[in-house]
Amino acid sequence: MTTSPVERAADQFVTALAQWRLERGMTKKQLAARMGFDPSYVSHVEGRRHKPTEDFARRAEAVLAAGGAIWQKFQEYDELRHARATPVHRDPPVPAQWMPPGTGLIVEREHAALTYIDGGYRCRVRRALYNAGNEPVTRYLMKIAVDRYPHDPAGSNRHHREHPLTWDELDIEAVAGEGEAVEPMHWRLKLDRDAAKEVWLLFANDHGQFPLYPGERTTIEYAYTVGAEKWGQWFQRAVRLPTRHLTVRLDFPVEFEPQVWGLETSLAAEVPVRTPLERHNENDRAIFEWSTGAPLLNARYRLEWRFRGAGAPTYEETAPPATEPLNGHTFSVPEQRASHRMRGIGIVQRGSDLLRQRARHFQLPREERSARDAVTSLLTTLERLEALHEFSKGVGLAAPQIGLAAAAAVVQPPERDAEPVVLLNPRLIGESDDTDEQYEGCLSFFDYRGLVVRPLWIEVEHARYDGTRVITSFEQAMARLVSHEIDHLEGRLYVDRMAADATLVPMSEYQQSGQPWAY
Repeated sequence: MTTSPVERAADQFVTALAQWRLERGMTKKQLAARMGFDPSYVSHVEGRRHKPTEDFARRAEAVLAAGGAIWQKFQEYDELRHARATPVHRDPPVPAQWMPPGTGLIVEREHAALTYIDGGYRCRVRRALYNAGNEPVTRYLMKIAVDRYPHDPAGSNRHHREHPLTWDELDIEAVAGEGEAVEPMHWRLKLDRDAAKEVWLLFANDHGQFPLYPGERTTIEYAYTVGAEKWGQWFQRAVRLPTRHLTVRLDFPVEFEPQVWGLETSLAAEVPVRTPLERHNENDRAIFEWSTGAPLLNARYRLEWRFRGAGAPTYEETAPPATEPLNGHTFSVPEQRASHRMRGIGIVQRGSDLLRQRARHFQLPREERSARDAVTSLLTTLERLEALHEFSKGVGLAAPQIGLAAAAAVVQPPERDAEPVVLLNPRLIGESDDTDEQYEGCLSFFDYRGLVVRPLWIEVEHARYDGTRVITSFEQAMARLVSHEIDHLEGRLYVDRMAADATLVPMSEYQQSGQPWAY
């Protein structure tokens, strides 16, 4: 019996799903529960009694952390399925199971724009909604939150107590519908705080109600204004409803000379967004735009910026607390942190749980694509680092430092013309008795330097993409750099290797910047 390309693609999706489920040690019932489905649903999909849906594939990918393998197989299946179907000119109905439990709304498209005008920011959000539930929708929650000093919570709280958001300045407006069918929306207060407001946008106005019934679509658009003295240099979109496509746009005066970057944030880490921002100029305006398809539920996408031109609003940092403890060492905190620059390009900073976890080894060659993607992300970040600091001693970067709990690292030797060394699943198997003590820094703790004893020669077993193992020897500076990165993959920071009575040296007092280690 001959099978069609669509059937073969469906079989490949099911095979990938089952392999990753077994890899993670889950039963079908356990996986269904983690995904928010009926206990028998995974069994039905693996048994080919149910066709896989977009939501099912995305949830399975997220729960099983398959490095994109499950999602790729679904996309291949979905493309073939749609290729043989009759073309349509509008979004197809969204299956009910695509929504999380208890939620009936789907955001088919979101366009969020932030524009600097006359000393303030005007935020305008447009969402195309589809009611995939069983009940009419009569309201939509709008949240407004500001944080003037995001790296200094105490200072930010103090600032907003003295300069709270006011309803007059917000100047909220909201409408629903499109074209001639646009209706103004009334709103009702839900939360009123100094730095945060929440209101229910009502599908109602003076002329009556216009609920969004099951199976219907509409578009809502709302806007509000916040003064630059209350708005920090960031704009974040949180994916609270199933969303098919998200676009974020920033609009600044060209004379401000804006520099913008993007981060995907979670409780564990901040990593650069997966695709670059696009910039173009329109007359005297600098426009930055970033888009993503099928963002994961609960993901947070954050654009940050700085202005370098004259006349632009300033974003000075409020002084942080006088002292902070770390591993028994107490030290002063500088007013301008070098770590802020590292955080700005997505380097995970100390305090994150991710830096204290042992990284997961790749299953090679099966996970070759995931390993290559991780290394590409590391090398891309390494290139961005060169614009921020001169690394005369060489520099290394481990996957946990860019938000990936995977055993991959890259090391740039001190020689500028040397190619970076790639380490996959590295393991220290030998070291010399001879050691030396040198000052080390860390991209995840870049405000200080500390004296660390390391062996002068090490032997490391690591993997190629095809799964073969190799053994490489490193000495002196490279031995120190590689040892530092292997520590990261084992959940260890260099301060863990410092003597109990050792003192951390602030960057402002460190005398060896721009100089290689001496041997």
